[in-house]
Amino acid sequence: MIERYSLPKMNKIWSEESKFNKMLQIELLVCEAWSKFGKIPKKDLLSIKSRAKINIEKIKEIEEKTKHDVVAFVNNLSENVGKEARYIHMGLTSNDVLDTTLGLQMSEAFDILIEDIEVLLNILAKTAKKYKNTPCIGRTHGVHAEPTTFGLKIALWYDEMKRNLDRLKDAKNGIAVGKLSGTIGTYTNIEPQIEEYVCTKLGLKVSYGSTQVIPRDRHAVCLAKIAIVGGSLERFATEIRHLQKTEVLEAEEPFGKDQKGSSAMPHKRNPIVCERICGLSRLLRSNAMAGLENMSLWHERDISHSSVERVILPDSTIVLDYMLNLFINIVEGLNVYPKNMLANLGKTNGVIYSQRVLLELMKKGLERPIAYDIVQKDAFVAISMNRDFKDVLLNDPRVKRHLSAGDVVGCFDIKHYLRHIPTIFKNLGLES
Repeated sequence: MIERYSLPKMNKIWSEESKFNKMLQIELLVCEAWSKFGKIPKKDLLSIKSRAKINIEKIKEIEEKTKHDVVAFVNNLSENVGKEARYIHMGLTSNDVLDTTLGLQMSEAFDILIEDIEVLLNILAKTAKKYKNTPCIGRTHGVHAEPTTFGLKIALWYDEMKRNLDRLKDAKNGIAVGKLSGTIGTYTNIEPQIEEYVCTKLGLKVSYGSTQVIPRDRHAVCLAKIAIVGGSLERFATEIRHLQKTEVLEAEEPFGKDQKGSSAMPHKRNPIVCERICGLSRLLRSNAMAGLENMSLWHERDISHSSVERVILPDSTIVLDYMLNLFINIVEGLNVYPKNMLANLGKTNGVIYSQRVLLELMKKGLERPIAYDIVQKDAFVAISMNRDFKDVLLNDPRVKRHLSAGDVVGCFDIKHYLRHIPTIFKNLGLES
C-alpha cells in the first residue's frame, strides 16, 4: 500500500508562499490589463514586471505595523518596483485580490479532491467486481435480514462516490471565480473589462454579483459538499467497523506487520483508521456549519467571515484529502473473510428466508395476515429453540397443508435472492 495522503500538494496550495505568489500574479495581470487599455505605458509595464518581487518575511514585518496583510503586501511590492509602483493596486480594493486568490486556491484544492475520488472509484470498482458473487448476510437495524453479496455492498459505495464526484465538480465550478469590481462591487475606479481580462487569464469565471466580496453562499456550498463526501466516507468506515467486530469478522481494515493494537492486549486488531475517518467527518460537518454562518455579512461587507475562513477552508480541503487517501489505503488492503460470511449466513438457522416462505403461502391462497402469523411463529420457534427453520416448517401441519416438501426446500435457495445482482451491477456501470 502507498500512503498517498502524505503528498504535499494540498498543503502547498494553502501555504503563504502560494497565497502571496497568486496575489502578485493578480496584481501584475491587472497592470497588464490597464496597459492594454492605455492607462499604463508599455515601458512602465515592462519595468514593473522585471522588478516585481516580494519577500514574505518583509511582508510580515510590515504587517506588524499596518495590521493589514494586503497593505503590507502592496507596500513590499512597491518598494521593489520603484517609481512605477504608482500603478500597483490601481483601482482595486483588498478583497479584489484576496477573493480572487481564494478562488484560485479553492479551484486547485478541488482538483486534488476530484483526483482522489477518481482513484478511489477505480479501486472500489475493482473490489466490487472481485466480490460480486461472494454471498453475505444483509442487515437492517443491525439484525440479519436477507442474503446479498459483499461485492454489492462495495458497488453501492462506488455509486455513492460517483455522486460525490459530481458534487465536487459542481462545487469547483461554483467557486472557481474571481472579482475585481472595487470597494462595493460597482467598478467605481476600475473597468469591468479589467476584471474580465484578469479572470480569463487566470482561468476563472467572473463573480458578477459581488459586493466588496464574493458572496459566501459559494463557499458554503463547497463546505457542505465536502462534509457530504466526509459523511459518505464515515458511512463506509462505520460499515467496516461493524464487520470487523469479533462476533462478525467478515472484513477488517489492513493491519501492518509491525502494528500494535493495544498497549495492554497483544491480541487486538482495532479498526483505528476507520474510527479516525468517522471522527474527522464530524470536523467537516462543523466547518460546514461555520460556512453557513459566514453567509450573513453586514451590508456590502464585513470582516466576520475572514478569520473563520482562514481556518475552515484550508482545514476542510486538507482533512478531506487525508480522509480520502486513508480510505483508498483501506479498500486496497481490505481483509475479506468469505468463509465467515457463509458461517454468518447460517447463524439464524435459515430464518432469513422467511419472506419467501410467506410469499409461497400467499400464492397458495392464504391471506397475508394468516400466512405471516404462521411463518413468524415458526421462525421464532427456530430462533428460541435453536432448530433449523426448514425442519420446523416441514413439520408444521399448517404449512404442510399448503406447501409440499419441495415447495419449502425451494424457498431456501440463495440463488433466488442473488439473481438480479448482475442487473444491479450493469445499472451501476460495473459490468464485468
